[in-house]
Amino acid sequence: MPQSMSHTYSLAAMAQELRQFLRLGTPILIAEVLHMSASFVDTVMAGRYSSADLAAVAVGSSMLFPVLILMMGVIMATTPTVAQYFGAKKITLIGPFVQQSLWLAAILGSLAVGLLYALDPLFDWLDIQDPIKGIGLEYLHAAALSLPAVAIMQSLRSFSEGLGITKPMVYFSFLGLLINIPMNYIFIYGKFGVPEMGGVGCGWATALSMWASVIGMATYVYAKPIYHQCAMFTQFDWPQLKTQMSILKVGLPIGFSIFIEATMFAIVALLLAPLGADIVAAHQLVLNFASICFILPLSIGMALTIRVGHGIGGNLPNQVKRSVLIGFSLALGLSSLTCLVMLILPITLASIYTTEPLVLDIAASLFIFAALFQFSDAFQIAANGALRGFKDTAKPLLLIFISYWIIGLPLGYLLGMTDLIYPIMGAAGFWIGIISGLSMAAVLLCLRLWRVLRKPFPQPH
Repeated sequence: MPQSMSHTYSLAAMAQELRQFLRLGTPILIAEVLHMSASFVDTVMAGRYSSADLAAVAVGSSMLFPVLILMMGVIMATTPTVAQYFGAKKITLIGPFVQQSLWLAAILGSLAVGLLYALDPLFDWLDIQDPIKGIGLEYLHAAALSLPAVAIMQSLRSFSEGLGITKPMVYFSFLGLLINIPMNYIFIYGKFGVPEMGGVGCGWATALSMWASVIGMATYVYAKPIYHQCAMFTQFDWPQLKTQMSILKVGLPIGFSIFIEATMFAIVALLLAPLGADIVAAHQLVLNFASICFILPLSIGMALTIRVGHGIGGNLPNQVKRSVLIGFSLALGLSSLTCLVMLILPITLASIYTTEPLVLDIAASLFIFAALFQFSDAFQIAANGALRGFKDTAKPLLLIFISYWIIGLPLGYLLGMTDLIYPIMGAAGFWIGIISGLSMAAVLLCLRLWRVLRKPFPQPH
């Protein structure tokens, strides 16, 4: 092995990179768990109030979520730029750039609120009846007020994580959860003189907890000297179109990539609806557990974006290669673990969600498919995270679109709902389509990453 190659992948160098990776990735993982916990609390507390309120919150959330992820995806473009500046030791360029990211976050958050308030006719078009319609609309209007805070928090988070500081999101995600739980109780059941709101109270609790979190995060950033070194507070800048467009150029493909993947799963759920409640329930519970497992590769992908960005900024190709190797090794290890759990304990996992024998049997068979896509999902997330560190997002968007909407979803429909290829397979056919789409995405994104790694590294402008 050549000396340079030997040094790049030496045991000491790899161990050091692993430590850096775990230092970044562990807080990211905890923060994501806390975010999911807040959504879980909303679901449980609304469901305990009434089934109508739970259904209304589910309907409102299904309209809120696509707008939310698209908006957050755009702002996530802040992370690789900050990471590249930090790696290049161009620290004083970070603050002015983050100011522009904050402006864009405020603008997008405000536009998102207006969009969700304009969705009232959609409830009529979908023929959603009262009381679900009335509760769902009020919930949506209340929860929509959290979106500017969500966007600003994503900008501050990207600022901090781009510097390699990932612990603050744990602190303020935990703060948000601590506020969300009692606020849900107060607003849902009408305590301490507050009117009883039912499921609508979840929306108000979400908005208040999110604004409290972002105020806490902003105060933390202002108080810590390391953020001041970035020239964050030395001067005030109004929105600058050129910088805003540079963020959108990188961020819009990220947002649409996340949107495409999320909508693939949502469309599958809708297409399965005619097959009966048992099949839909089994599909949803398996998908919910797979979504929990998804947090693991997601954290790896986010850590890869940071480490690759640092390496590119510092013109350290060997570090980038080590980061990619460590990231993919962790993705392989963790996906092997989640795969084994699903294969060995399918009935045990399904029984967490239901006691219905038929649903348990269907879910046990679907867990086999969910286990198989753990590897593809982990690799495509890792590859995409590394590519974002390069700010390479446009072509990955095209590859994801082809994989999910041109291959995965149509194949799933053909297998699940028709006999053109094979006798109708129902939910299993859709899961084969999902696996095919994720596998194609993993192959194409890994090939794209391999090609990018072989090129001269870009320099931050």
